[in-house]
Amino acid sequence: MQNFQRRDQSDKRETNQMVFGIRAVIEAIDSGKEIESIFVQRGLSGSLLLELKSLLKEHNLSFQQVPIEKLNRITRKNHQGVIAVISPITYERVEDILPLIYEKGETPLFLMLDGITDVRNMGAIARTAECAGVHAIIVPRKGSAEINPDAIKTSAGALFKIPVCREDSLGKTGRFLIESGVQLVVATEKTTDSIYDVDYTVPSCLIMGAEDTGVSDDLIRIADKLAKIPMLGTIGSLNVSVSAGVIVYEAIRQRSK
Repeated sequence: MQNFQRRDQSDKRETNQMVFGIRAVIEAIDSGKEIESIFVQRGLSGSLLLELKSLLKEHNLSFQQVPIEKLNRITRKNHQGVIAVISPITYERVEDILPLIYEKGETPLFLMLDGITDVRNMGAIARTAECAGVHAIIVPRKGSAEINPDAIKTSAGALFKIPVCREDSLGKTGRFLIESGVQLVVATEKTTDSIYDVDYTVPSCLIMGAEDTGVSDDLIRIADKLAKIPMLGTIGSLNVSVSAGVIVYEAIRQRSK
């Protein structure tokens, strides 16, 4: 299986660009920059800030209210109480990628990450997914690990190569995939079925959840298959990046026959 590659971004530095000042952040959003996170000084007010908050709501972007001391630790420049971190990658949309996969005559294989907030796990999963030829990684806009230098370093640059789709609602995206002929396979302990009982040769989206909370009930309810990794030892769980690798390569094994 050939991977559906994003446009080459290997020339980008493994750093997050930062934009300082309310007006500069507004202009960055208006210009279409991918915003990873926004920090706003606690207690800040004014008409320009109201304009920024209105723009954030329009673009469904969240922000963190922090003490001025945190902003001063980030930069000594005149930040005016607002700092935005620009993502080093360009996010994609599943709706744009899926038709191209079908047009190429390939069988879609997606990896959806629900509540994975550790950047090193994100990087490790991306590295495995890119090596395995997964077409794209799907993450929620809120409650997901930042794509920052640590994530990129852990991914060995894979995050510059594999498409990452940042979606407003994983449930809505899951339903779109089902309607498009893609089965949803949730990795969960809430089943007796093994990952080896699932047919991954059909279009599939493999869903991994956080180690403490697992996959959300909303996704479990709409899933086509629930599957768990057999545990034969005394420790009851694997690191999520390891679990993702186990399931992804079972799919690749089946597709390689």
